[in-house]
Amino acid sequence: MAIRKIVMHPSPLLTQKCEKVVKFDKKLATLLDDMHETMIAEDGVGLAAPQIGETIQVAIVDFDEGQEVIEMINPVVTAIGGEEIEIEGCLSFPGLFGEVERPFYVKIEAQERDGMLYELEAEGYEARAILHEIDHLNGILFEDKIIRVVSLEELEALEEAREEGEEE
Repeated sequence: MAIRKIVMHPSPLLTQKCEKVVKFDKKLATLLDDMHETMIAEDGVGLAAPQIGETIQVAIVDFDEGQEVIEMINPVVTAIGGEEIEIEGCLSFPGLFGEVERPFYVKIEAQERDGMLYELEAEGYEARAILHEIDHLNGILFEDKIIRVVSLEELEALEEAREEGEEE
């Protein structure tokens, strides 16, 4: 496994529509392992292949809650529902945070590293992360969806207030 370099905006790689994966081999497994190691090293929640220079439909999400890493190969959104506005960031946009409107619920079909098809449903924060990464695979950047930019100071104040509320 290896930590890969994150592709930063404004690289044109980030706005390309990615190619479907057709070979489920050791090279793909290595890429997925590298992506996970890179995401952890960068303190991220998700990572899409174009963010490390690979323009194929591969993305991962890991909420670090004792769950397995969600590996999404050739993902397709099959249903969405509700909407919410929350603050997002992106490893390819260091220091940029903003309010983004996304569906509250998502259902996807995707393939695992061995090519097996699966379905997944998610809500809230998990749905948001999954949709953010799928956007990357379609060349859609979160900066284009920002309703309002949030400063780092405002973000830290919101997180501090949330933590104080959880302690009570």
